[in-house]
Amino acid sequence: MDENSRSVLFPAVAFGVHPGLQHTTPEALQEVWRLVEDLGFDWISVFDHLYAANGTSDAECLESVAMHTLLAATTRRVRCGSLVYVPSYRHPAILAKAAATMDIISGGRVTLGLGAGWHRREYEAFGLVYESRPKRIKQLHEALRCVDALLNGAGPATFSGEFFRLDEARCEPRPVQRRLPLWIGGGGEQLTLRVAAEADGWNVPFVAPEVFRHKKAVLAGHCEKRGRSVSEITCSVNIGLAWTEDDLLEQFGRNAEQSRPAVLHGSVQQMRDLIGAYVDAGADQINVAVRPRKGRGHQLEGFERLAGVLGLVPLRSPALEVVR
Repeated sequence: MDENSRSVLFPAVAFGVHPGLQHTTPEALQEVWRLVEDLGFDWISVFDHLYAANGTSDAECLESVAMHTLLAATTRRVRCGSLVYVPSYRHPAILAKAAATMDIISGGRVTLGLGAGWHRREYEAFGLVYESRPKRIKQLHEALRCVDALLNGAGPATFSGEFFRLDEARCEPRPVQRRLPLWIGGGGEQLTLRVAAEADGWNVPFVAPEVFRHKKAVLAGHCEKRGRSVSEITCSVNIGLAWTEDDLLEQFGRNAEQSRPAVLHGSVQQMRDLIGAYVDAGADQINVAVRPRKGRGHQLEGFERLAGVLGLVPLRSPALEVVR
C-alpha cells in the first residue's frame, strides 16, 4: 500500500473529505473530523466562504481560518487542507502567519490552498472589490508568491505587486514543515493552470474524469514551459456524493444532470468504477465534498458507508469490512 493511502482497493491514490462549513456547528464538525480520521481518510479540508457555498444569499456559514485552526487542533494524523482561501478576502501575509501557527498546532500537517474566488454576492455584502477574472487571477499569483516567500523562503520577504506588498516581512515562529505545501484551486486553462504550475498541488472541483485528464495535460504543458514535471505537483479533484437519486436532486437541483458525471452515485460498483476512472485519468488525490443541508447537518453514517466503498482501512482496526 502507498504510504499516502489507506485504501486496499485504490492504493495509489489518497482520499480526503471536504465537509462544508455551512449550517453546522464547531462541535458537530469536530465529531465529523474525528470519525473521518478514524475511518482512514488521508485529508480533511475547509472551504473559504463568507456565505453558504450555494451561490445564494444564505449567510449561515462558519469562518474558515478559525475552523481550519480548530481542525488542526482536533485531529492528529490527517492532512489539514484548505480548498481554497481567497486572497482578496484577507491579505496573504496575514494568511501566511495564520498558516504557520496552524502548522505548529498540527505538528506539521497543514496544506495551504489558494483560489481566485467566485461568489460575487460575498464580495458585495462585505464591501470587497470584485475585480475582473484576469485581475483576480493576478491577485492569486501575487498571493502565491507572497505566502511562498513568507512560509518557505530563506529570510525576510520583500515583494511589490499591483495588489500586495511586503517590506522585509518575517514569519516567525516558522512552520514545522521544512516546506509547507501550497496548492492552487481552479480549472481555467490559460490563467489559473499557469499559476498552478508554480505550486505544490492543484485541485479542480466537479469535473468528469475525461475533463480532469485534459486539464492535467494542459497543466503539464504549463509545467514544461517552466522546466518542471507535472509529477512534482499533487493533482487532485473534488467530487460529490449522493446515495439516492433524490439526494442528487436535492443537492444539485437544476444542475443535477450537469453534475452527475462528477458525483458518486448508484451502486457500490458504479461508485468504484468512477473512482477508478479518476485514478486512470491521473488523479493523485480524490476529495469527496459533502455539504450539510439546513436543519440536517452532516450524516455520520454516510462517512462510514463511503469509507467502505473506497476500501479504507480504519485507523483503529486491522480488519476491513468491505461494503458489497
